[in-house]
Amino acid sequence: MHYLTRNEIARLVAEDFPQYAVVNLGIGMPTLVTEHIAPGLGIYLHSENGILGMAQRTPQVPPDPDLINASKENVALQPGASICDHALSFTMMRGGHLDITVLGAFEVAANGDIANWALGEGDPLPSVGGAMDLAVGTPKVWVMMETLTRSKASRLVAHCSLPLTAQGVVSRVYSEIGVFDVEDNHFVPRSLIAGVTPASLPEWVSGPIAWAVDRPRVIELPLDDRAGSGLGS
Repeated sequence: MHYLTRNEIARLVAEDFPQYAVVNLGIGMPTLVTEHIAPGLGIYLHSENGILGMAQRTPQVPPDPDLINASKENVALQPGASICDHALSFTMMRGGHLDITVLGAFEVAANGDIANWALGEGDPLPSVGGAMDLAVGTPKVWVMMETLTRSKASRLVAHCSLPLTAQGVVSRVYSEIGVFDVEDNHFVPRSLIAGVTPASLPEWVSGPIAWAVDRPRVIELPLDDRAGSGLGS
């Protein structure tokens, strides 16, 4: 069975962005989404360290060595971009001025709870960053994650066992086996790779599952290179 790679997951996320959306991409896997955004969508990428309008990451737009995003990666600006201080940037987040935030996670619960931070060994303080502000202040919270831990335990659970980042905020999960909507305290398969069936899905998802009449659709693999050819929003 061919599972989605991280870049293929990022591709599906980018194809679901509506036109002109203001989007924040979290640290880690979500940063890959920048490579797959269709140029004509007019997406404005926000970074909590004070950037609105980061350029799409392409070979034609080299990063500026003097600019970094929240992941400490060098980035470039698109025409019309702006730079502000942390106070204004977090006001955008807390005030509901972003349209979508894409976060990584250790666990997502069927009621939309998300746990995406951990107290590392030797760390005196939790490394939460701006994830809490993004999660509670953004109307749509999407998660990119692998469904299983290294010990093969599911990360899509009935109730989170790890410290929560936010409660009841996640509306969609993108993973190596497909895309799930989080609705009415259930994971609803929206699209799945070939080979994942109702009988086999509990191997990846330990939380409650609901099947919609119009879902899921089969993700045709391999994904081609046409921007905007995916599943739609």
